[in-house]
Amino acid sequence: MRKTVVTMLALILILTFTPVCAVQAAEEEQPVVSAHSAIVINADTGTVVFEKNPLERRAMASTTKIMSALLTLEAGNLDRRFTVDSMAIRVEGSSMGLREGDIVTRRVLAAGMLLPSGNDASQAAAVNVSGSIPEFVKLMNERAEQLGMKDTRFANPSGLDASGHYSTAYDLALLTAYVMKNSEFAALTSEQALRVEFGNPPFPRWLYNNNKLLYMYEGTIGTKTGFTDNARRCLVSAARRNGITLITVTLSAHDDWNDHIKMFDYGFSVVKSQSVDYDLSDFYVNIAGGERDRAAVKLAEIPVLPLTDEEMRLVEIRTAIIPFIYAGFNEGEQVGLLELYYDGRLLKTVPLVTAEACESPTEKLTLAAGFVQFWRRSLF
Repeated sequence: MRKTVVTMLALILILTFTPVCAVQAAEEEQPVVSAHSAIVINADTGTVVFEKNPLERRAMASTTKIMSALLTLEAGNLDRRFTVDSMAIRVEGSSMGLREGDIVTRRVLAAGMLLPSGNDASQAAAVNVSGSIPEFVKLMNERAEQLGMKDTRFANPSGLDASGHYSTAYDLALLTAYVMKNSEFAALTSEQALRVEFGNPPFPRWLYNNNKLLYMYEGTIGTKTGFTDNARRCLVSAARRNGITLITVTLSAHDDWNDHIKMFDYGFSVVKSQSVDYDLSDFYVNIAGGERDRAAVKLAEIPVLPLTDEEMRLVEIRTAIIPFIYAGFNEGEQVGLLELYYDGRLLKTVPLVTAEACESPTEKLTLAAGFVQFWRRSLF
């Protein structure tokens, strides 16, 4: 029956489009931040919650390593050991402590980028993944273009100041919303400290995360700090509360930790987990082979969306119900789908199920025959 339902759903869609209305909340006071460029986005919808010069091209320091770590993790073979390139690890700035001849893995190098922000880790990974740093940078720029990062250009995998190396708060937020869907990346960037092994021979040691928000702000789940003389203090972070995930970015900030705390507080005050109460009283599924013609349907669960009041007004609901179901089903049998969209993006799918059971004629005859047999045995 379930296979039949899924097949019929794939073949026949009965669509209805309904805007959902919500009460407009009072406008919250927007935060005042020290950063030259800043942004908060809703990771689920991609909509901007707060912004300050979000499209201004600026040096982004080690937030560059968000892309470098992503490409390293996507390259696969994460736990295969290899020896680092001796030239790649000769780089100035922050380091995870690699030495010539060290044996590492791609997973460890990604951790070395995301936690202590190792420039040596990013360059060693670049050579291992692409064969050379220039080829890896080419890969970085190709991925940026694929993700729609229109105002970003990478010149190196570490984030050191360089001509033609820049991004925007908006582009970095866009990238971060994407990378946080990568389970390997999300797991590493959320660690305050991580025990790893590398060296010659490899031995256990600890890497510590530079991102103080992980213990300063409840719900923080990553992602990356950065600083150079040109870029100044840069920070990209993500936090999740009550099913809501926000991405915040600051570039060239004097007080980035407090900037992000204020931005998160503001974001969580306007983006809420909102229930969608959809009236299905006029929705039915036809019954074939039963004494009744149709059965009522209901939602398998009440959907909850992480949206602002304004976004809730623009939610689009689409329903799909199969043409009929054969008699002999229980309450809770799936007969359709309810899909919730925002700006063309599917946010949530909830099964539509039967709100009541329906016996088949055969089942009724079998029950009746059983009752007769029981009655005759009781008499005789």
